[in-house]
Amino acid sequence: MRIPSTQALRALDSFARHGSVWRAADELNLTRSAVSHQLRLLERELGFHLLERLGKGVALTNRGRRYAGDVRRALSMIGDAAGQHGNKGLGGSLSISSTPGFASLWLCTHIGEFQEMCPDLSLRIVTPRRLDDVGNPEVDVFIAFGDGNWPDRTVELLSEVEFAPLCSPVLLNKLGGLSGPEDVLRAPLLHLGDFEDWTRWFALTKLRNPDPECGIIFSDMNLVLSAATAGQGIAMGDELTCRMAMDTGQLVRPFDLAIKSTRAYFLVTEHAKSAHPAVVAFRGWLTSRLAQAETSPRNAYA
Repeated sequence: MRIPSTQALRALDSFARHGSVWRAADELNLTRSAVSHQLRLLERELGFHLLERLGKGVALTNRGRRYAGDVRRALSMIGDAAGQHGNKGLGGSLSISSTPGFASLWLCTHIGEFQEMCPDLSLRIVTPRRLDDVGNPEVDVFIAFGDGNWPDRTVELLSEVEFAPLCSPVLLNKLGGLSGPEDVLRAPLLHLGDFEDWTRWFALTKLRNPDPECGIIFSDMNLVLSAATAGQGIAMGDELTCRMAMDTGQLVRPFDLAIKSTRAYFLVTEHAKSAHPAVVAFRGWLTSRLAQAETSPRNAYA
């Protein structure tokens, strides 16, 4: 069972009730483009059209209206459950497995908010050996990076990812700036695991005979970004996990050109654990917090 993004479902529900993107955006405290983006993601996830052109605007298709009704009932049930149980007094323990990069660069910098919401809940965060590993029986909920194909699991899309070159301002100044994609090759390339991301990025640049297989390979995203912030080379990174480093000026993005990853971040649980109050509370907090991160202003590119 694969569950679409909660934020996308809320966007559909709001659009269905108000009949317009701008009213839905106002209710959800999002931009209109963010609501439209969530609706497009949901259509792609479901594999059928929810919206159709109607004059100068858009409206729900017949199938979209039926699905929106089902979503409304499901969200109401979740809201009722939250009201009955709440987070206060939520005890026990919750074991979370997260990819190392997401854990250190995002989760560990925000997890205190969730702990404040559930002060009686004992939290344990672990990292797997593989980014798509969801097999640890001692874990309640997994934040995994993969293609979304985990049979016999409840799977929810958290965030799609775009990768772009990132480097330190010190290295950028040392190189005298990067006027074009070809200048990237003047510095060591930093790789995570293999050469795939840089190979795909160079394919977009149309450069003749680039060598994406030069540079240094690391086994962990934390190592890649540590090297990048220290000015040791140029890394491929995403704005979700690298946002803090970009906001503080440790890393800059010299080019607008980015590649969409073939993988994404997903929340994965065993069916038997997906309705556990602690898992439901964590899921609600995580999806809401990520939605805020997606719609907050981005820094201008260097």
